[in-house]
Amino acid sequence: MSGKKYKAAVAGYEPTKRYTIEEACAILPKTKISSKWDETVDVSVRLGVNPKYADQMVRGSVVMPSGTGKTKRVLVIAKPDKAREALEAGADFAGSDEYIKKISEENWFEFDTLVATPDMMVQVGKIGRILGPRGLMPNPKVGTVTADVKRAVAELKAGRVEFRVEKAGIIQTPIGKASFSAEKLAANLHALLDQLMKLKPATAKGTYMKSVTLSTTHGPGVKVDTTPFSGQVD
Repeated sequence: MSGKKYKAAVAGYEPTKRYTIEEACAILPKTKISSKWDETVDVSVRLGVNPKYADQMVRGSVVMPSGTGKTKRVLVIAKPDKAREALEAGADFAGSDEYIKKISEENWFEFDTLVATPDMMVQVGKIGRILGPRGLMPNPKVGTVTADVKRAVAELKAGRVEFRVEKAGIIQTPIGKASFSAEKLAANLHALLDQLMKLKPATAKGTYMKSVTLSTTHGPGVKVDTTPFSGQVD
């Protein structure tokens, strides 16, 4: 990417300043570098947790009220009655053993998210070594192991994203596209940060939400004021 374009993007705001969510989301679309495609807007949240301890592993999902700008391909592994429900709700694929076989024998991965009903998890577990490294293993904590397949599919299609804290205590996830209005980006960011606050571990000490930075795919970062979400604990 052009250094001139990057410098021009940075010149439009103060890189060291922490802005309110609404201010940051208004600035962000102006920082995109590429004019040829709609860059993704990502957020990086640094939390005051130590993920090596199980009780400080922050993981979950949130439905972005404005969507993400990308439609997920959803596979549901369930018995016939639930598979039909899933297809009616908008799932791209739904079935049981035939899809497990297709994944294990044909290395088939024409989907972005896998949802499974609890009664199918034993079978799904057999291909866990294939799904796990790709981040596709269903998990009840993020709502992908559920009997309510209709709701799961509807939420995923509407813009539900999953997140998990990394080793360094950082959560990174897309929250929309550079073409989104400031209001839509702000609504999505508020939803994510509110959900992270609800998931704050009881054992976390000090400042919980240490920093929040927004950026487009190739653009510079815009810092967000975390004061309203500081989560100070004794």
